[in-house]
Amino acid sequence: MATLFQQRPQASCSTPQRHTRTTVRLARRIARHGAVTPCRATGVNTQSVAADLLADIASCSSPGGLNTPADVRARILSRVEQLKAAQQGSTTTQASTLSATWKLLWTTEKETLFILKNAPVLGTEAGAVYQVIDVGAQRLQNVITFPPSGAFIVDSSIAVEGPQRVSFKFNAAKLKTASRDWGVPPFGQGWFDT
Repeated sequence: MATLFQQRPQASCSTPQRHTRTTVRLARRIARHGAVTPCRATGVNTQSVAADLLADIASCSSPGGLNTPADVRARILSRVEQLKAAQQGSTTTQASTLSATWKLLWTTEKETLFILKNAPVLGTEAGAVYQVIDVGAQRLQNVITFPPSGAFIVDSSIAVEGPQRVSFKFNAAKLKTASRDWGVPPFGQGWFDT
């Protein structure tokens, strides 16, 4: 499973059921930290692969990965695997690089795609999707916005499990509308790699 996020400028708020998920947080990290080009360990030119990945994502007409053509999906997943291999052995879970507000660019995560696809049932369209991570406070929040004033928000606790792995457990969820908030029973736990 792949989920791609891009860091938003301000730092700081996943999925029902236990599952494994690989999360590649790339765009600005590669640019900011000047990943070795090419990566000595794998020979992968990470900046080029990241640029191609972002171009593929930008070519998708639907938000978050909905209705991605099979050939584009295959290219995206191949590039994710190349970047994962290039990051092997590095530490990507420290607060200085992981604590931030991340904007979802593309995902294969079924529950997120389900909500994005079915937002019209709520009389709205899905807007931007964010993941806010605060490693120091051990908090993660997933936010799917429904403009102009709604959102689906899931709060979780997190723990760094290793140099690239973070575990999470959902502890609260709500559907926020213009007129009121609706509590939703949270369920699920799992982990993601960065």
